Amino acid sequence: MEIDAFLADSVAVAEGKLYAQGVGWNVIHTAVLPTRHDRIGIGAIVRVPYTATNQKHTFSIYLTGSSNDDPLPLADAPPGVETPDGKIRRLGGQFNVGRPPTVQPGDEQLIPVGINIDGLDFGEADSYRFVIELDGTKVKELRFRISQVIQPAPVFE
Repeated sequence: MEIDAFLADSVAVAEGKLYAQGVGWNVIHTAVLPTRHDRIGIGAIVRVPYTATNQKHTFSIYLTGSSNDDPLPLADAPPGVETPDGKIRRLGGQFNVGRPPTVQPGDEQLIPVGINIDGLDFGEADSYRFVIELDGTKVKELRFRISQVIQPAPVFE
């Protein structure tokens, strides 16, 4: 399987299509650190080949910093979900694509995926990346940077 993916300000999936706003960035500018970003959207199209249909597949996404591959917190865990520190570090699920009668041998099927993460905290200006895994294998990295913008003090004469 292959995947095409991008960062956006917001994404949605409707009627088998992916809709996105604010696509095409890789830097978040902020005046203060730590900072909380309102929303990061991750849009993806999973390309499922004919030979991979009628099988269970897994999808996972997590965030890492530049210093190591350890997943960073994405959100607080919802009630009833037990985690060591009360945080969620991975998002994901399973999917199984059928083989409708209109699909010909050799055809691929497209699965749109849209994930919005609200209120993500960043402690420092650094490089980050969202890692996407399909069936336990890293298939895509979406790199971006948090950049602190220092505002010059006004000069009055």
